[in-house]
Amino acid sequence: MQAPLANKQPKVLSIHDDQRIDNYFWLNERENQEVIQYLEAENAYTKHELKHTEDLQETIYKEIVARIKPDDVSVPYKDNGYYYIVRYEKGGEYPIYARKKGSLEAAEEIMLNGNELAKPYEYYNIGGQSVSLDNRYLAYGEDTVSRRIYTIRFKDLFTGEMLEDEIPGTTGNTAWANDNQTIFYTLKDPTTLRDYKVMRHQLGRPISEDVAVFEEKDDTFLTFVYKSKSDKYIIIGSYANESQEYRVLPADKPEGIFKLIQERIHGHEYEIAHYQDQFYILTNWDALNFRLMVTSEEKTQRENWKEIIPHREDVLLEDVDIFKDFLVLSERKAGITQIRVLPHEGEEHYIKFAEEAYTTYTSSNNVEFDTDVLRIGYTSMTTPNTVYDYNMRTRSMTLMKQQEVIGDFSPEDYASERLMVQARDGALIPVSLVYRKGFEKNGKAPLLLYGYGSYGHSMEPYFSPARLSLLDRGFVFAIAHIRGGEEMGRHWYDNGKKLHKKNTFYDFIDCAEHLLSNQYSTRQHLYAMGGSAGGLLVGAVMNLRPDLWRGVLAAVPFVDVITTMLDDSIPLTTGEYDEWGNPNEKVYYEYIKSYSPYDNVEVKNYPSLLVTTGLHDSQVQYWEPAKWVAKLRELKTDNNLLLLHTNMEAGHGGASGRFKRYKETALQYAFMLHLEGMV
Repeated sequence: MQAPLANKQPKVLSIHDDQRIDNYFWLNERENQEVIQYLEAENAYTKHELKHTEDLQETIYKEIVARIKPDDVSVPYKDNGYYYIVRYEKGGEYPIYARKKGSLEAAEEIMLNGNELAKPYEYYNIGGQSVSLDNRYLAYGEDTVSRRIYTIRFKDLFTGEMLEDEIPGTTGNTAWANDNQTIFYTLKDPTTLRDYKVMRHQLGRPISEDVAVFEEKDDTFLTFVYKSKSDKYIIIGSYANESQEYRVLPADKPEGIFKLIQERIHGHEYEIAHYQDQFYILTNWDALNFRLMVTSEEKTQRENWKEIIPHREDVLLEDVDIFKDFLVLSERKAGITQIRVLPHEGEEHYIKFAEEAYTTYTSSNNVEFDTDVLRIGYTSMTTPNTVYDYNMRTRSMTLMKQQEVIGDFSPEDYASERLMVQARDGALIPVSLVYRKGFEKNGKAPLLLYGYGSYGHSMEPYFSPARLSLLDRGFVFAIAHIRGGEEMGRHWYDNGKKLHKKNTFYDFIDCAEHLLSNQYSTRQHLYAMGGSAGGLLVGAVMNLRPDLWRGVLAAVPFVDVITTMLDDSIPLTTGEYDEWGNPNEKVYYEYIKSYSPYDNVEVKNYPSLLVTTGLHDSQVQYWEPAKWVAKLRELKTDNNLLLLHTNMEAGHGGASGRFKRYKETALQYAFMLHLEGMV
């Protein structure tokens, strides 16, 4: 079967006295039948080229699904007199959301059954659930397309009836006023998908009567609304990558005027939390790694803030949880998150864990103030996801649940390592690795190196039951904690963005070189993988060092950076200027153009490549990977595999449902195993 060749329809793109010729610009015409036919032809070609792996794909898929407990249930948490539970039934793809009044022995009330709700749709996702203060009404978002555009629906939990109120075109999240009749929600711009306007709705009234209470007119910002943990305030936030701003309204007065906490200042980032008569403020004001401050409800401007946790050069203050008798801080030091407990009376302490490299976090289920118990999550490269209840007074840890891996899995069969790799400029890059015991550093093992490195998003050393299908076949899995993330502090992010973005790519290459020189693998067995902005990463390193990789996997890759960042009609573009720079300014244009994967495809040999995308992707539009593959197919000089798989029903997150998503995982694994001759 011949590989598809997209038609060339040259389009001249000009700015800053520079011209680019884009032969595949036309692939952005989603409604053009020729575009759909091209994507379907690429799908058919991928299926043909990997047809001999279909049995293996099915085997891997069944392995992964067989490890997942079919009738799993979450650890219940208590909120406003009810225990809330998420559970799965055997044979079900979607969660069931339930609650019990007052006691875990009480009768179960099913709030939403995802399996029933999803039946009419190819894609289905529930988001943004919130319950009114009187526990009667449930508001939730429903996405049936995978564009992350939700319709808000309402259910009377006392009668089981759905209300007639339906609000389309939203983020899906809501905040209830204390009258149990008024909700606040956020609208999305239908073209750019920017979260731009906060609305007020009263149950039973037509949405045409909904009132706009705030509109974010700066198109580099997005807005959102939520309710404080104290239930006292409705809070509107506006945020860009480098600046935030908040407004508050007493939840008892839903028709009142929102009060500004602190006006936006470019480069000033802050978050707020309310307790009693104060606002706690996590801020980077004169504090690169953030500090914690407090102010009264009446005097919220920055000059009134008082410091309670100072800035530290070697510790990133990431989050704060407030309790009646305790403050709990999430801090990151040397790439690892630590949880620090500060009682109002008595000595502070850190929660200790035995492993060298791990991920821990305070749960979003810490919704009560008057408690000594902190719920935390924990995982590592060899330890399944675990939930603990930690008594902050007695310092005792109670295991509430550990993810059950069905089958003969034992953590003792696997080992993990933490390396510090020196990059070309002297920076030390953490690398987390996991493999099955028996692995030898002799250069014979295949190794998959994963990276992201954008938006200050830290890639944690985490457990994956799906990954066992690679490890058990002899693969080593590694995460390069490269700059552009925030693993080593705020400077780690700042030195991997805008005009420092190439550090991200060089770090990844240097980590790969270190692993090769230390015999973890060889170039004949080394693979790179990244998704979204991580797809940009692997696209860039594939251009820079195509000789390093046997194969590359790029999921929903952001590869047409310069064209996308110059088109402010594309979803999310304007909000990205703080991350990549605004190419309408020549200095950023030239820098982005120098690394943008699509613009730097050349006539040369490339490694084998599998690209996956979704037709309805709202984050990275499908045409970016489609154009990239078309251009690579035109210019590359090798006979290596070049495959594009487009999920015609899904978006950025892939297929919905608990198990269906692993079909794509099985495809990716089979691609690498094919190249290894292990089919």
